[in-house]
Amino acid sequence: MQTLENNKLLDETGWQLLEALQENARLSYSELGQRIGLSSPAVAERIRRMEDAGIITGYHAEINLAAVGMPVLGMIRLVSAPGQNCGVTAREVSKIPDIVECYRVTGSDSVVAVVAARSVDHLEKIIDGISQYGSPTTSLILSNPRKRRTITREHIQESE
Repeated sequence: MQTLENNKLLDETGWQLLEALQENARLSYSELGQRIGLSSPAVAERIRRMEDAGIITGYHAEINLAAVGMPVLGMIRLVSAPGQNCGVTAREVSKIPDIVECYRVTGSDSVVAVVAARSVDHLEKIIDGISQYGSPTTSLILSNPRKRRTITREHIQESE
């Protein structure tokens, strides 16, 4: 549930800022201000307030995993071992350095993890290590036609 403060921050200007930052988080305050009609200090203040409110939770660089030596991507679905706490399983799997994303989920699986590996042999070793937490099912990721979706105000309103 959105708070009153979040509603104020997510006005038309706030959404314009969020959309621009989702597309390119490296835009300067000056460039953001020019795009939406605010001064650089006003942009900085709006962004700081959105960060403080937990609307903006971070910034990242997108890495080409193949270019850095991790060309094999896989998705591992894990059914926790009997008696194993799903939260503990998710925390432990998250600690594995080759896991690039980890989700605790509902349904027959308890954890879904995305793994980056140097080779299929490396992936096999990762799967063997994860097996201590439950029964894994692995799929190789062949391609990713949708890298990241920009969330817009219209998208949120259509969902209501």
